[in-house]
Amino acid sequence: MIQRTVLLKFAETTTQEQLQEVISRYKALKDVLPGIVEIHAGLNIAERSKEYQVVLMARFENQAALDAYTVNEQHQAVAAFIREVGRLDSIGVDIEI
Repeated sequence: MIQRTVLLKFAETTTQEQLQEVISRYKALKDVLPGIVEIHAGLNIAERSKEYQVVLMARFENQAALDAYTVNEQHQAVAAFIREVGRLDSIGVDIEI
């Protein structure tokens, strides 16, 4: 199983409503993409690294499922929305679990 974790940093002009919409759209991918075992997303509540406002996490059955997710057009639409609402930076990591 592969776990992907992404931290997202947004512009000061990004609203709380837009951040919540990012979270909702990301979570909705669970229902449309095969190979996702579980998916979590939420606002970062930690004091450290608080400049990254949103945390996205997904567990995939295997590397092939992760690869398919990466190029999937529904995932790409969520990524486009994230950019549209002011993403400044992101950090993504994958681990085998």
